[in-house]
Amino acid sequence: MSEVQVTLSLPSELLQYGYDESRLRQRVREWLVISLFVEGTISSGKAARLLGISRQEFLELLRERKVAYVDYSPQELAEEFEAARQLEAVSKK
Repeated sequence: MSEVQVTLSLPSELLQYGYDESRLRQRVREWLVISLFVEGTISSGKAARLLGISRQEFLELLRERKVAYVDYSPQELAEEFEAARQLEAVSKK
């Protein structure tokens, strides 16, 4: 994968929180990819590939960063609940 170099100025104060340059670089990369995912610009699979991890690892990263990866509209949520009720009724028969 080709890369683009971006120069970013960050406060050196961040280093006191245990971030060296490499870790800062990784967190900024994660933040950008997660932001694109949350905006709906890229899929979870594409996000995982951009970070060089599996889709499952990406979903775990979202959980660690407290980012919801399921975002149903009210209509979609109602449909999911109805489907679950129907499955429950079928399994009880």
